[in-house]
Order: sequence, then structure tokens, then C-alpha cells
Amino acid sequence: MVPQVPQVPVDPVRDRWQAAMRLALDEARRAVRGGDVPVGAVVLSPDGTTVLATGHNEREATGDPTAHAEILAIRRAAARLGEWRLNGCTLVVTLEPCTMCAGAIVQSRIDRVVYGARDEKAGAAGSLWDVIRDRRLNHRPEVVEGVLAADCARLLTDFFRDR
Repeated sequence: MVPQVPQVPVDPVRDRWQAAMRLALDEARRAVRGGDVPVGAVVLSPDGTTVLATGHNEREATGDPTAHAEILAIRRAAARLGEWRLNGCTLVVTLEPCTMCAGAIVQSRIDRVVYGARDEKAGAAGSLWDVIRDRRLNHRPEVVEGVLAADCARLLTDFFRDR
């Protein structure tokens, strides 16, 4: 009898976004160099492969309380497209968006949010609140959670442990 190799479960929905999440993790590491919480974001064009913009937390570096990775990436993507509507675009972010970022996601008409680690204390994409998919709003992006979640969570845990 030949021993069987355990199969790693394949999740095509989450696996599709791993490359983009790795880019977001690279952005998150840049935040640490600026003394900020390691959160990184990437906005992808409607084809799902072209990077329109990136961002990482810059609150400490800029003194701007709205300088979250998602907000900065959304602003940069809109500037690049010359359009505030980001229809068809995907936002990939290492940490579940907060309420401020969730509002910006809905207002910018992003079609999909992909995130890594859940934020049980301030998450607004399914854990504490679910602003992004609130049926009372006129736009409800798809949410894909848990992409490279362990890597995203480890980066945050290491950051706060060292503080």
C-alpha cells in the first residue's frame, strides 16, 4: 500500500487573491518603517490583475487620522483613473476595514473587498459590524475574507508585541 499525501484544501476564491495580498503585505511592512500599524492595501483594476494603486497606514507619518491604507489606496486609484467611481475594482487589504474605510469603500463603488485578518475590535466587513454589505445602502461590494489570514495576523501580532 502506498501512503497517501494529505491534500491541502484548495479554495479557488481565496487562492485567486494571494498574489495581490502579498503585495498588500509588502505595503504593510512599509508602514512599520514609518512607525505605523502594519496595514497595506492594493486597488486592482476590473481585470483583477492590474495594480491601480497601493497604500499603507501613514497616520503617524502624516499626523492625518484618515491616512488609513484603504483610504490612501482608494484616493490614488481614483486619481489615476480620473474618476471617483471605482466600478469593477477590487480592494485587497491586510486587515478587515474599519467603519471609516468601509464607508469610503461603499461610496467609491468598489465591487469587491478582499481582506486577510479579521478585526474583532473595529472590523466593519463582517466581524463587529457589516457596513460594507448593509442592505440599507445603495452599493454592497462582495467580501472575501481570510486570504493569507495567518500571515496578515502575524505581522500585526509581531508589531504590537514589540511595542
